[in-house]
Amino acid sequence: MEKPTSISELKSLGPKSQEMLARAGIHSEVQLRELGAVAAFAKARSANPGTSLNLLWALESALTGMTWQEVSRKFRTSLLLALEQHEKNSDRLLPAAQHLK
Repeated sequence: MEKPTSISELKSLGPKSQEMLARAGIHSEVQLRELGAVAAFAKARSANPGTSLNLLWALESALTGMTWQEVSRKFRTSLLLALEQHEKNSDRLLPAAQHLK
């Protein structure tokens, strides 16, 4: 059985991205693929306040093989809409007391 590919081996994701993903509990390509770029970005941003949208482009780049610039140009709007929807759905899952913060 092959060892899961480390985040550090993926195109477009350098050491800083790897650290941010690790703080979010994402350590392998398998985990990243299971979550997808949008959910992985949301987890990373939650664990690393102030995370730039550049990480979202880089995550999608790592999963698709496109350059992050191409991802940003071609899929910026659809990724932002997917992120907005993901965050709305996540908010609905929070316990009632969490909404009051």
